Amino acid sequence: MIIPSLDFINGRIVRLYQGNYSNKTLYDIDVFKHIDQYINEGLTYIHLVDLDGCNNPEDRQKNILKIISHYRNKITFQVGGGIRSIHDIENLLRVGVSKIVIGTIAINQPDQFKQWLLKYGSDRFVLATDIYVTDNNDYKLAIHGWKTITDINLENILYKFIPYGLKNILCTDISRDGTFLGPNIILYKNLKKKFPNIILQASGGINSLSDIYLLKKCNIDHVIIGRALLEKNFTFSEAQQCWQKE
Repeated sequence: MIIPSLDFINGRIVRLYQGNYSNKTLYDIDVFKHIDQYINEGLTYIHLVDLDGCNNPEDRQKNILKIISHYRNKITFQVGGGIRSIHDIENLLRVGVSKIVIGTIAINQPDQFKQWLLKYGSDRFVLATDIYVTDNNDYKLAIHGWKTITDINLENILYKFIPYGLKNILCTDISRDGTFLGPNIILYKNLKKKFPNIILQASGGINSLSDIYLLKKCNIDHVIIGRALLEKNFTFSEAQQCWQKE
């Protein structure tokens, strides 16, 4: 499935370059008209990111909740950004969010995330694995809105959570996010080969319909697309047709 992504800072749609808050592009877009257009093209599922929440969990904005309230009977929501507590999770579930994207706290407090998987069910969660590729082609996890590169290996964290039911993974090569450099095909091939049963969402660097074609050939389950749709490299409808055709 093709999943459009909308990232927000101070209520405005924005794209960061390689996760850098000081290198961002603001889009003068009416959010509701934009989502309406996606719906007209067949949208059923969307990914929303609260970048204010990523940067400071206490600075959570209300804009995303307004969007969810407006469209909750029309489309399905996946939401991430600064989610740190049961209070955050239950608030999002209460307003109609289908899947909650968890990143930093799963890395810093793995036992807490295990409890959430068991309490709410694995279908409710997507583990955000934001990857820094080292010179030795090792995959290290980035946290705190990508500002901190850890020594934790991608494979190790998956082995830790899969026994607790984890199956939805959002994997982003942060060096490619917002760059139009193309997705890290090798990363996703390796991930699907070692973990064939995970439901993998690929994100970062997508520039063209040919990128979508390559990801489909890798047996990726879902593709999250942000900047390429915002800057009209192709339409959501064209992306869907490409995905369904292959």
